[in-house]
Amino acid sequence: MPGVFIAFEGLDGSGKTTALRSVASLLEARGTPILTTREPGGTELGRRIRTLVLESTETVQPETELLLMCADRSEHVRTLIRPALEKGFVVLTDRFAASTIVYQGFGRGLDTDDIAQVLAVATGGLQPDLTLLFDVSNEVAHQRRSSDTSNINHLDGLAADVRTRMRDGYLHLSDTERNWTVIDASGSPDEVASLALQAILSVIERMSAQ
Repeated sequence: MPGVFIAFEGLDGSGKTTALRSVASLLEARGTPILTTREPGGTELGRRIRTLVLESTETVQPETELLLMCADRSEHVRTLIRPALEKGFVVLTDRFAASTIVYQGFGRGLDTDDIAQVLAVATGGLQPDLTLLFDVSNEVAHQRRSSDTSNINHLDGLAADVRTRMRDGYLHLSDTERNWTVIDASGSPDEVASLALQAILSVIERMSAQ
């Protein structure tokens, strides 16, 4: 079976990370070779970049954020994701390029055409075979994040209008980009994971038949 690349996207608090863990367990139980990873932080370099970006107490400029995130992604793609895909793994990543367009573009106001040029270098043209957008209202996402104090970072302090622009950005991408599926993430964790698994199995079956 060829490798399959799946990106889990959504606002912080959308439930994407919980769904990824559940789906990974379900796929492993089926005997599917999988790799789970995340951005930023999927590599050793990425873990250091994650600390710089998410745990910094100083103000980080949007352009600096963009370049740091794409440095993480370049290392991630070339040393982890592509090698796993070449071995036939199903790769599940918690965030990929769409997060940069949404957070640094729609959220932080950088030009999305400029972002696209940087992303092209960082990804080497790699695109997910399926992007799952876990969509909930900004109110639900913020409430979920507020109740989880174990993983707070500076992005949790974003103003409500910024979070609104980011959700709008995700929904715009889901309407205009190829291979996106929107998951209603307002249900229970089991319900959300089931919807995600169905979408992923459909893509795996289609690609296996090629």
